[in-house]
Amino acid sequence: MDTEEGKLIVDTEIEVNGYDIDAMGIVSNIVFIRWFEDLRTIFINQYMNYSEMISKGISPILMKTEADYKVPVTIHDRPRARCWMIKASKMKWIFKFEISSEDKVHCIGYQTGGFYDLEKQKITKLPQVFQDIMK
Repeated sequence: MDTEEGKLIVDTEIEVNGYDIDAMGIVSNIVFIRWFEDLRTIFINQYMNYSEMISKGISPILMKTEADYKVPVTIHDRPRARCWMIKASKMKWIFKFEISSEDKVHCIGYQTGGFYDLEKQKITKLPQVFQDIMK
């Protein structure tokens, strides 16, 4: 599904676990960042798994993460996570994330990243399969 936000690439339910919450039953802010990482991993594995990347001498690299916390997630919520690719150039990608439940948006986030050449130890071009997603 494409929107004005970009290309929807992951849409999944999230389980709130006991280790995600504090004594008040509220999900810790750092958990949202872990959920962003989980969404990015789900996306990447659809096109190229980590074993394949390592054999090609590349690895995904994260350059920036932003999170705008709106409404806390509690142990009683059943959050849904969505991830859009909003940009993919030769050298980097940008994802938008949304964690929501029912009519509440809990968090909106963004990540900027790319790929790293393990031998040359520098940023390298995105594999073509990732560049082609936004076409």
